[in-house]
Amino acid sequence: MYYQSTRSNSEKITAANAILRGIAPDGGLYMPENLKCIDFDWQKTLSMLPQLITASRKKTGVTDEIVILTATSGDTGKAALEGFHDVDGTKIIVFYPDNGVSAIQKAQMATQEGNNVAVCAVRGNFDDAQTGVKEIFAKAEKEHLLKGTDVRLSSANSINIGRLVPQIVYYFRSYAELQNNGEIKAGDLVNFVVPTGNFGDILAGYFAKLLGLPVDKLVCASNANDVLTEFLRTGRYNRLRPFHKTVSPSMDILVSSNLERLLYLATGCDNARIRGYMDALSKNGEYTVEPDVLEKLHEIFWAGSCNDEETERTIRKVYEGCHYLCDTHTAVAWNVSEQFLKATGNTHKTVVLSTASPYKFAAAVSDAIGLSHSDNEFDVMAALEKATDTPAPKNLTSLYGKEVLHKDVIDKEDMLSYVLEKVREKSWKK
Repeated sequence: MYYQSTRSNSEKITAANAILRGIAPDGGLYMPENLKCIDFDWQKTLSMLPQLITASRKKTGVTDEIVILTATSGDTGKAALEGFHDVDGTKIIVFYPDNGVSAIQKAQMATQEGNNVAVCAVRGNFDDAQTGVKEIFAKAEKEHLLKGTDVRLSSANSINIGRLVPQIVYYFRSYAELQNNGEIKAGDLVNFVVPTGNFGDILAGYFAKLLGLPVDKLVCASNANDVLTEFLRTGRYNRLRPFHKTVSPSMDILVSSNLERLLYLATGCDNARIRGYMDALSKNGEYTVEPDVLEKLHEIFWAGSCNDEETERTIRKVYEGCHYLCDTHTAVAWNVSEQFLKATGNTHKTVVLSTASPYKFAAAVSDAIGLSHSDNEFDVMAALEKATDTPAPKNLTSLYGKEVLHKDVIDKEDMLSYVLEKVREKSWKK
């Protein structure tokens, strides 16, 4: 199985090299030549990205140190830090939007231990951080900025195919649980509603469908930053719109990187069309796909959005009606699932993906169910736990009092110099 860029078929590389590189030299994302020919057994373990990176280094004979660069809108940064900390032969730098994540998400990253990890806030939003990371890859490749350093760059969020593919398992597992619980029979179609901003998790659902999972509709749930909803309904992608800071910050994204992979498949792997879309997005801030592409998307996808007021109302409704305390992102998906069922009358079993703990967004959740609270996020967590008799995860409550190890805050224009400076440092020990 070989992989190639979404923007060019001039180079075909192995999965190991695709994982190590993260982003293609032309700025595209790596995709397998033919997803349908993958021999996939979902019941076997899938290694996560740190193990894939380590195995890929060995398989390719690479001795260079791998420096992982990733931008996060909240959760993936902590997961990457936890996975890569103190892994031999690797270092990791995580950029997150300053004031663009919850206090608990920030604490998770800022207290991360490890002799090979760095965390840095970027003045701007997630799109600024993600664009900055992509530009670092492009400049490092074009200008040979790492020549003679024995260092290679790679990525850790869903722009790396090695991070994206393991998410397919979620869909197969949920289908199996529905079947084991007697709610569906083998072969019955199922819908999945996914809260998403960068389009990674829902794309994994599309991969699952291509691999044979009986999926009817994949429902894309957006918050007030509804660029994906507009695109999936009209075929026009327009990032030139107001950016909203919402109570579901992990979805506060206007440039959804993984959509490029979907378009690559929907156009029949037409590199030229993908380059045209991405060039137009870069130069003009928008692009519009052809009617045949939109028709293919409508066969599989449905989309809706939910603002903050609706999100908080949904949290309260679900808590009072189902005694389930959901976070702000899951509430967006729940609300959009109701929109979907009402609009379409679809009768297939529908699964709402829950993506985070409500205690990562304790203040917003407390507001939604009518609890007054202080400004201290940890006090809010404790009060919410007591009021709802819903235990908070120990990995979150244990953050209280931990030493803040990472305090760097930079302008987005300084991301490249920050990375080059970190690469030259021999030790990152705090």
